[in-house]
Amino acid sequence: MSLQRIDLAKKFIEAIPHARALKMNFVAVGEGTAEIEMPYDEKLVGDPATGVIHGGAVSALMDTCGGAAVVSHPGAPLGTATIDLRIDYMRPATPGQTIVAKATCYHVTRSVAFVRAVALDDDRDRPVATATGAFTYGAATSEGGKK
Repeated sequence: MSLQRIDLAKKFIEAIPHARALKMNFVAVGEGTAEIEMPYDEKLVGDPATGVIHGGAVSALMDTCGGAAVVSHPGAPLGTATIDLRIDYMRPATPGQTIVAKATCYHVTRSVAFVRAVALDDDRDRPVATATGAFTYGAATSEGGKK
């Protein structure tokens, strides 16, 4: 994998304001794969009675990780934007635990990349959420979609 793709994937999350606000940390990147973690933060709790992280924060983590997987894919031009993201929440994340998203870009066409992702806490056998998504990339993501 080229160093340019690795650097781009890292810079991808560093440049996104919500990723910084959610304290997302880049963990790993491969050819079409990415892993990003989000530490537990009481500011992100959606239910004060249980301490469970809000689903919107989990969604943002999975979306960002999916985009990082796309920009690290050797067959995809640099740059991406989400077209569609379906998230299935399986269970609440355990309060106090870091949530890790792992995404794989498994197929690319001329203008669309397809991604699968999972979000996990310390219980690696029971996902918090799974996702499938479609991302556009390359020239279509700049200047309002104009080539």
